[in-house]
Amino acid sequence: MGILKDGKWYSDESGFADDDGAFKRTTSKFRSWVTKDGSPGPSGEGGFKAEAGRYHLYVSYACPWAHRTLIMRSLKGLDDMIGLSATHWIMRERGWTFDDGPGVIPDPLMNAGTIHEIYQAADPKVSGKATVPVLWDKQKKTIVSNESAEIIRMFNSAFDEIGAREGDYYPDALQAEIDEVNDRVYDTVNNGVYKAGFAEQAGPYEEAFDALFESLDWLEARLSQQTWLVGDQMTEADIRLFTTLLRFDPIYHNHFKCNKYKIREKTALQSYLARMIAIPEIRSTINMDHAKGHYYQSHLFINPTGIVPKGPEIPELGAEE
Repeated sequence: MGILKDGKWYSDESGFADDDGAFKRTTSKFRSWVTKDGSPGPSGEGGFKAEAGRYHLYVSYACPWAHRTLIMRSLKGLDDMIGLSATHWIMRERGWTFDDGPGVIPDPLMNAGTIHEIYQAADPKVSGKATVPVLWDKQKKTIVSNESAEIIRMFNSAFDEIGAREGDYYPDALQAEIDEVNDRVYDTVNNGVYKAGFAEQAGPYEEAFDALFESLDWLEARLSQQTWLVGDQMTEADIRLFTTLLRFDPIYHNHFKCNKYKIREKTALQSYLARMIAIPEIRSTINMDHAKGHYYQSHLFINPTGIVPKGPEIPELGAEE
């Protein structure tokens, strides 16, 4: 763990809670958009036109936020258009690194050893967390975005006219409902597990725990009546929920003390999780060794021994990778 201050990297081995004991996520710094013609998106600057080979995606297979972008890149068939680098699963005093390890894909552009070097290359005076995902523009030599929710929307539509695979995961007719579902899932589920796991006082932990399982109960009821979260097709709402559900039983249930029940104990949620895993483009993006290794070996203030639990297995994935 660590932070950038005016372009310099400072190690920080403390937790993630504020003085009140509650976890608060930092906002993303880079918020420009790749668009079909290079015009500005909803935020940031213009000049980022969708072109094959121009952009490079930096991720961690462990990170659920970065995992969203991997899934959309795969679903839209952008693997040959947008390059990929993947970090080592352990994140400690140097932050995310490209140290050697199974599944690590080094940085071919700057030969960076860490993700924070990518941020420093984009802005020598940058301050804040050096998070993944990062979408890099090779032409302008800068970061387009480090906001996963916005990167998946770019991937969904910006490259459609230059060979992306068909499929609209944010269709006009469903956008209002998708946004409504996303808001609740983000606050209480995607971010909710972190609010519980990184809380340092009982009050914030219990508040996050209760909100998380209230929403999981709501999702169980919703998915017992329909195949997908919104409408009759997979949308970005499903992608955003999936990356948290996938990690829930093997990681969040134990490591983050989100232990009221497991996803496997809920009929509709488990069926939904299995349905998502069965999609080849999604299955190909899953690396549970990285995911489990990251949480249990990086958060030594929660798991001091660094021992990674052997189970539970996810039957739909077969044997542990």
